[in-house]
Amino acid sequence: MSNKNRIKTVFFGFLFGIFCIPTALLAQTEPKDTLALAENKFEESFYESLKQKGIENYDKAIDALEKCKDIQPENGVVYFELGKNYYLQKKYKQAYDSFNKATQIDPKNRWAWVGMYDVCYDTRDFNQAIVIVEKLVEFKSDYKEDLVSLYMNTSQFDKALDLINQLNGTVGKSDKRELYKADILKDAKYQGSEKANLIDKIKKNPKDEANYIALIYLYSQSNQEEKALEVAKDLEKEIPTSDWAQVSLFKFHLNNNDGEKAVKSMNIVFASDKIDKRIKHRILNEFLIFTKNNPQFDKDLDKAIGYFDNDKEVKVAKEIGKFYQSKKDWAKAIKYYEMHLKTTNDDMETILLLLQSYTENLQFENLEKASEDQLQLFPTQPELYYYNGLANNQLKKFKKAKEVLESGIDFVIDNKILEINFNLQLGEAYNGLGDMKKKDLYFSKANELIEKQKK
Repeated sequence: MSNKNRIKTVFFGFLFGIFCIPTALLAQTEPKDTLALAENKFEESFYESLKQKGIENYDKAIDALEKCKDIQPENGVVYFELGKNYYLQKKYKQAYDSFNKATQIDPKNRWAWVGMYDVCYDTRDFNQAIVIVEKLVEFKSDYKEDLVSLYMNTSQFDKALDLINQLNGTVGKSDKRELYKADILKDAKYQGSEKANLIDKIKKNPKDEANYIALIYLYSQSNQEEKALEVAKDLEKEIPTSDWAQVSLFKFHLNNNDGEKAVKSMNIVFASDKIDKRIKHRILNEFLIFTKNNPQFDKDLDKAIGYFDNDKEVKVAKEIGKFYQSKKDWAKAIKYYEMHLKTTNDDMETILLLLQSYTENLQFENLEKASEDQLQLFPTQPELYYYNGLANNQLKKFKKAKEVLESGIDFVIDNKILEINFNLQLGEAYNGLGDMKKKDLYFSKANELIEKQKK
């Protein structure tokens, strides 16, 4: 007999058997059989929901789960799965209600609480999210990190600050929390409690350098320099090897015009790997201003610059050169531009600043040599021809000046000021050579260009 015929025989036999069962016995079907049938239907519908959710047929998955709910109306897993399907459809109210029902049936179902949190976060209902996360913290303390962010989003900065300090004490600091804390402490009204918190921490653990540093920073931010200095001195007393103490002590010594002690503190700071380079730059700038009025410390400034030789972001010697140039102290500007070019000899901006400083300081021999050397490296740079021509004119080498200037003027493109200066220097060169006709020609060209510039 074929399989197909066998199946038919069994099927008809099964029907026959049913028709042969007395009616009285059908009426006496045991409850456990009904229960088994319901359980089978529940399982079939539940697995069908998982299958449909897996292929992103969320409506069909929900239909299958509704059948499950009819069979087992108090099954928290069904509501949890309903919540997930509604959430994936971005039907946030139905999702939240389903997750919430799951937690009412089984308050220990952490993932249902997580589902409500996800809904609140996606809908930016941060206040309700706080309520949910406060519950999640009972399951897992890691959710305190989320709570900090939620307090920040709802501007509950006092609660955020308290929780940040608590977490810093229990699990250590994190970059994210430190950024939050810095933002909070920009507002003076929160600084008082933080200062008190740090003072208390220092009393409890006087060997923890970080608390002193934070307190010094807060006092400095609120212009309480004397208090910042007191903390720095306490830090130096408790931790004599602390580099951070020297940051505030440097400022104190500078304000007291005690250059020797300021230099000592500055050198400790610059040699330290612990201190942020932005703070080091600030200290150098303050010492630079101090040195301008106290030139006996020039050598200490030069030594300080050496600490920044490998700084790729800020070219310290160059910036100091610019500082002195802005003060028209040409000799010092030259000194620091030359220092910078020893390590970065292709910096055209600095090369031109140096040549201008030579010009302002009337160092025409240096100007002539430096511009000629640079022309060997940058033969198409018109400014170099101009400075070389100017130097040769001043040194009465008019023929050389003329040749250099005539060679360089062809490289001048879209720079009217430089073109004017070239014509003026060519006029000077021909004047020195006694060719009055060409002198007048170039001076006339320069004047025409000047008049055009005025328009």
